[in-house]
Parts: sequence; structure tokens; C-alpha cells
Amino acid sequence: MNSIAYNTQLQDRGALRASLAFAAVILFGMGLLYSLVGTAIGRSLFPQQATGSIATHDGKAIGSSLIAQPFADARYFQPRPSAAGYNPMSAAGSNQARTNPDLRKRIAEITAAVAARDGVAVQDVPGELVTQSGGGLDPDLSPAGAQVQIARVAQARNLDPRRVAELVAVHTQGPQFGFLGRPRVNVLALNLALDAMH
Repeated sequence: MNSIAYNTQLQDRGALRASLAFAAVILFGMGLLYSLVGTAIGRSLFPQQATGSIATHDGKAIGSSLIAQPFADARYFQPRPSAAGYNPMSAAGSNQARTNPDLRKRIAEITAAVAARDGVAVQDVPGELVTQSGGGLDPDLSPAGAQVQIARVAQARNLDPRRVAELVAVHTQGPQFGFLGRPRVNVLALNLALDAMH
């Protein structure tokens, strides 16, 4: 074997070894180690959020404060409607344009139903109680969306509406970091606080 062919063969082996080492570093370093370190840091700094912000009652998991869920009983505040049926595996909006007649009809029907349910005028129903969020699983309402429901919830629970209004005020969160987003009320946390009052 001449020296040129031998040197070429050595270079090919060196390139192969370097490629395999680089692939191993990328696969195990970035694919495994990076994920494990990121998960460990997340769980240590944000243990509640890293595990899904699961809410419990009497030791049982009853939902996540990050995902809307339906409440059928009149004693509870209702979240925004969901095009996904509150199923996180198929989260999506309706994707209907504002000009779609079906969307307008559905909004008119839901607005009338919410007005009747909460005993308010049709024009006083906040838009968020009749329209779906982009993902269909928004866990929060605006304070106005919660205010509309106070009288119904108070009556269903035989409570003074002022007590329920105070509870809504306590559970109203300001914009994140003081300037991101708008004030909001987490529906699940508010409903759990209502149950805890009894």
C-alpha cells in the first residue's frame, strides 16, 4: 500500500470517528442530557407549573388551573365556550370568520342563553362568554365576565352577592408583571374558593 492511500485511509477513519463522536455528543448531550437538566431545573424552580398546575380537593386531582373545564351546576362560574369541548387533546378554535353567518347565529344564540342564565340584558353579556379562545381552553375570564355571573352564583348558593363579589375581587389577578395582558380571574380557582366557603 502506498503512503498516499494509507494517509487517505487514516483521514477517512479520523473523519468517521469525529462524525460518530459528534453524533454521540449531539444525541446524548442535546437530546438527553439537555432535556433532563431542563426538566430538573423547571421542577425545582417551578414545581407546581412543571407538573401541570394540578388542583386537588380532598386529596384528589380535579383539574388544572391552566386548562378550562366545564361546570354544569348553576352554583359555579362558567368559563369561556370551547370549540374543542374542553378536550385538551383536540384544542382548537372554531376557525370561522367574523362574516360567517353560522358564527353570527351561534353567537346570537349563546348570547341569549347566557343573558337568560345570568339574568342580565343581552347587551350586557361580555363577548368572552359567547366567543371561543384560540385554543378553546382558556382557563381565565375577565373581571367583567365574572361580574355578570355573581348574582346567579350567589342565588344558587344562598349567599349574599356582596360576599361572592368580594371573592371575585380577591381572585382577580392583575396583568402579568404589571403590564402584560389584562386583569383576569381563574375560573377553577374561584370555584374551588366558593366550595371552600361552605
